[in-house]
Amino acid sequence: MSGDPIKPRGDAVSTKAGGAVPQAGTSTSDDIAAFVAKARALSPHAPGARGRLIFALDATMSRQPTWDMACALQADMFRETAALGSLDVRLVYYRGFNECRATAWISDSARLATLMSKIDCRGGDTQIGKVLSEARREAVASGVRAVVFVGDAMEENADELCARAGELGMLKVPVFVFQEGHDAVAERTFREIARLTGGAWCRFDPGAAAQLRELLRAAAAYAAGGREALLELAKSASAAAKLIGQMR
Repeated sequence: MSGDPIKPRGDAVSTKAGGAVPQAGTSTSDDIAAFVAKARALSPHAPGARGRLIFALDATMSRQPTWDMACALQADMFRETAALGSLDVRLVYYRGFNECRATAWISDSARLATLMSKIDCRGGDTQIGKVLSEARREAVASGVRAVVFVGDAMEENADELCARAGELGMLKVPVFVFQEGHDAVAERTFREIARLTGGAWCRFDPGAAAQLRELLRAAAAYAAGGREALLELAKSASAAAKLIGQMR
């Protein structure tokens, strides 16, 4: 798999596919209910610092319904974090044949919504390795507090993905993986990515807009305000409490 970083504003890079998948436990409702408890072991972020969140989406053809939902819900994510601290988002998405693109850092929700509305889904293989490599590069270059990834499949070498995830874990960058559907291969690898980074894995149902909205708000709260913001949100939002339950 190529280790080249994603180029801002859209230059594509390549990847390879294939490989064995590490084993992991089966999904339970307790996994979702525990989605927020691991933040207690992470260091609080510096007061007043701008949070940076990489929001990564699988934009292959099977993701079209969820992509549309994400476009509508991301504004809620920004609104939730407005009272918690400043948040910049870098949108990363992949689709088609070796097309993987990243925006510049965006602080305006309207601008991000406009960019997302112009993207259409196209058939192609997953390119999760590029997302993780981009997150590592940005974490070293400018600081990233968290990564949110929404996807439904994994068609790459799981060991290579886990190696990249381990590097993010060493940099204290949790990956919050939201999985659509019940693909067992994807679930095993997604769970391992979350574990290695100190993040969390959660399944959401296609069309469950309220569920995804709450989960995205919880992840964004962590990126904007760190552990304390997430713990505060957990007092009134069940998804935040679930998130903390998984984070180490």
